[in-house]
Amino acid sequence: MSINFYSKFFPLIKKGVASVPFQLRPLSTRTDLFNVENKSEEYAIFRLNKPPVNSLNLEYLNLLNNQLDEFERNPKLKGIILTSDVKSTFSAGVDILEMYKCEPKRLEAVWRAVQDFWIKLYGSKKIYIAALNGHVLALGCAIAMSCDYRIMVDNDKTKIGITAVLLGINAPSWVKNTMINTIGFRETEKSLKFAKIYNPHQALKLGLIDEIVSSDKLLSRSEEVMKTWCKIPTLAREMTKESMRSETLGKLVNNREVDVQEFITSTMDPHLQDNLGKYLASLKKK
Repeated sequence: MSINFYSKFFPLIKKGVASVPFQLRPLSTRTDLFNVENKSEEYAIFRLNKPPVNSLNLEYLNLLNNQLDEFERNPKLKGIILTSDVKSTFSAGVDILEMYKCEPKRLEAVWRAVQDFWIKLYGSKKIYIAALNGHVLALGCAIAMSCDYRIMVDNDKTKIGITAVLLGINAPSWVKNTMINTIGFRETEKSLKFAKIYNPHQALKLGLIDEIVSSDKLLSRSEEVMKTWCKIPTLAREMTKESMRSETLGKLVNNREVDVQEFITSTMDPHLQDNLGKYLASLKKK
């Protein structure tokens, strides 16, 4: 599929990439980039806030990883509702600018931070509920799938899916495995091969999300679900989650170096760099 096909279907990603100069990658203060609201001793709401699309560059990933560590250090905290303060977008995944004409050391640092984020989230003993307020694309979809429960706004214009292949990117094995665990092997194969994106009702039927609600009820419903989860005996819940996820988690934990090198090699491939260059050039013409 062509770069033009990719551009046609992902105006939010285009907007996010085009608006941030590659050389600068500006960041505000930590409180400007996300917000943590403690609703009770048992759970908190974690809101991403990096307009326009919550794209993940190295600096942002490091901040998010530090916050996940803080959650884990709180013994009274049982769960986190993960959502976004950015209108119509949960996350568009890794900042494409981190992959274009980037030095190997930077690529390595970015990918290790991505690995860290997934390992911390997927392997957490805490309850994570994804309150999906908007588009959930690329690594943003992997983040949502790593949560224990997913609730999405009822809006047919809102899409969820992993679109890496449209830029010539092979989704990493741990993303594939996470999706297989969510929707099954055959649906994952079709989804990744054809970069399929789904509206909320399609995603619900597929099992990619668990509920659909109106936008005005997204957080209230997420809190209702969280309170129900918090009533489950903690130790039993944690042990069950660990037993269900340990095999998938271990495949990355035990092969991190291989995964890093595969990412660097594939990203620096001239054909992929050419695709990224054409894509970025097309954005400047918009």
